[in-house]
Amino acid sequence: MKAVLALADGRIFTGKAFGATGETTGEVVFNTAMSGYQEVLTDPSYKGQMVTMTYTQIGNTGINPEDVESGQLYLSGFIVREYQDCYSNWRATMSLDAYLKEHGIVGIQDIDTRALTRHLRDKGAQNGIISTVDFDPESLVRKARAIPSMSGLDLASGVSCKAPYHWTEGLWDLTSGYPQVDKKELKYKVVAYDFGIKLNILRCLVSAGCDVTVVPATFPAESALAMNPDGIFLSNGPGDPEPMKEVIANIKKFVGKKPIFGICLGHQLLGLALGGRTIKLKFGNHGSNLPVMDIATKKVEITAQNHGFSVDILSLSHACQLAHENLNDQTVEGMSHKDLPIFSVQHHPEASPGPHDSHYLFSRFVEMMEKEKSAA
Repeated sequence: MKAVLALADGRIFTGKAFGATGETTGEVVFNTAMSGYQEVLTDPSYKGQMVTMTYTQIGNTGINPEDVESGQLYLSGFIVREYQDCYSNWRATMSLDAYLKEHGIVGIQDIDTRALTRHLRDKGAQNGIISTVDFDPESLVRKARAIPSMSGLDLASGVSCKAPYHWTEGLWDLTSGYPQVDKKELKYKVVAYDFGIKLNILRCLVSAGCDVTVVPATFPAESALAMNPDGIFLSNGPGDPEPMKEVIANIKKFVGKKPIFGICLGHQLLGLALGGRTIKLKFGNHGSNLPVMDIATKKVEITAQNHGFSVDILSLSHACQLAHENLNDQTVEGMSHKDLPIFSVQHHPEASPGPHDSHYLFSRFVEMMEKEKSAA
């Protein structure tokens, strides 16, 4: 079946449909990962976006129930060069096409993704539409231009959990899968704010010794502090951090009271809570092969990233210092507070592209909490 992708600036790509049929809209971005498309599909941070995979063949390893990062698919559409319906993997249970159909996600294949990626790199990420029912270029471009900009959108509230819950599942083991960790082995009480949290972040926290309670994005700081946690974790998530005024005000109430660790959107929200500002990147950073330097050690980590906004570290010079730097575009990949037990990173240490280059960050959080407990 024919499918058309139209961008808001008028660029048109014609290909073939796969997954669900119909129309879908969103901000079109590109992801440079060569594998891990299932994690991309289930990352809540992609809500409101249509993802272009730059690797040519997608679908080779099918879909399995273990590698999901959330309970559903949040992205708006999926764009690939060559979809592979014949999959081969010992854990796979279904094809990518069937998976997209099951979740109602429209896909397009057989387009020149290199040309699309170059266009987005040169012109910037922009809104678009995929349709299997309307093939009129003028009509499609008009629809694409009517989509709200990602700037100013609070999308995290729509992907956050509705009520607090407890998490005890640890990291994957080849012989036994995901283990349930005995609460007696978990020494540090952590309240994790869910702005679109990925499951492997929770597993990393548990495996580091954290007794994790996950709470909604707008859960009152007073209620969180009443739990007497050893630390506060701020998760990843979609959209623009700036309009999340209630959340930012909430985070301010933890500053100076508890150790804080933020990832991705949580990192950006923390920057705003500390008095800084964020900026919209031209096309963002999305992939699992991006080099980041730890400023303190000068070691380079291969990281997974998924973000369209960045913290302006100069706006935080009164409180924070640069801790990690993106070696591709020199944007801020991490910061640490000059005086308080607070730090955050823009990349995803739980995603293991290195494969374990950034796992030390969870240990750093634990060490920070242990130091505070000992000093109390």
